[in-house]
Amino acid sequence: MEKVDIMLEPVRAFLLQTAGFLPKLALAIGVLIVGWLLAKFARFAITKALRAINFNVLTERAGLDGFLHQGGIETDTTGILGLLIYWLVILAALIIGFNSMGLTYITGLLGQVVLFVPKVIVALLILAFGAYFARFVGNAVVTYCKNISIQDSEVLGKLAQYAIMTFVVLIALDQVNVGGDIVRQSFLIILAGVVFALALAFGLGGKAAAAELIDRWWPREKNNDGD
Repeated sequence: MEKVDIMLEPVRAFLLQTAGFLPKLALAIGVLIVGWLLAKFARFAITKALRAINFNVLTERAGLDGFLHQGGIETDTTGILGLLIYWLVILAALIIGFNSMGLTYITGLLGQVVLFVPKVIVALLILAFGAYFARFVGNAVVTYCKNISIQDSEVLGKLAQYAIMTFVVLIALDQVNVGGDIVRQSFLIILAGVVFALALAFGLGGKAAAAELIDRWWPREKNNDGD
């Protein structure tokens, strides 16, 4: 009997561990099911709410939806935000489920991902509103230049739009901690190089071209007495 007990001891230990693990597994599965249902509801609610306030119209006019379609993505920015909310809830449910099973290492990794998803959502919102504002400013510059008879109004409008979009993209990248100081310093170096190159070009051999360009944008009125 003693030999039989010794042989059955590992089996008993395994059964005890299994009996203690099964309730935790059942709880984790229940949490995942509830989290999945909440994620689907949250995605539906967020998408409906954003479309109700015409957020999809804003992103379409800002050009973000067209950019996504050109890249082969069928959904729009509103759908992407809803999808991010969906996965945020799913990840939160996974953290609770794995934590109930004692898998703290996995919950630590998932926690870092959960902290990153809201940053992506904020970055998308910055891009959406920033792109809309940039296009609005560009159109305003074009309209103003046409009203005061400045030529190349389309070029000036695009320059204003792209300048604002550059700062918007930098802010969005900084929000998700991409690039950081390296991206900002590189942008400042490139901007300084472009300004220096233009100044050097106009200073050395572009005086006539600069005068012609200024005269096109701000034509001087001729005096009636012929002066």
